[in-house]
Amino acid sequence: MRLRERTLSVIVNFLLGIAWALMLIGAVTSFFTYLSSGFLTALVFGVMGMIPGAIAILLLEHFFTLKASYYELEKQTTLLRQIKEKLEK
Repeated sequence: MRLRERTLSVIVNFLLGIAWALMLIGAVTSFFTYLSSGFLTALVFGVMGMIPGAIAILLLEHFFTLKASYYELEKQTTLLRQIKEKLEK
């Protein structure tokens, strides 16, 4: 997703990529580590290995959502001020 601030957008998108990689690496390494214990056990630990990366992804996506909401509120505030000025004239 793109933000108005270019540097912030680059940093957050980079962190989002790291979070996806963390989730993938956590799932794969946990799965293959516990595969000798059985497929179901490996599957459970694979899902558990995904959790830290998934939490990071959710937090970063929540940041994007909050930022988009902030931008929209700025637009609405500007429009409301313009309408108020026109009504006062």
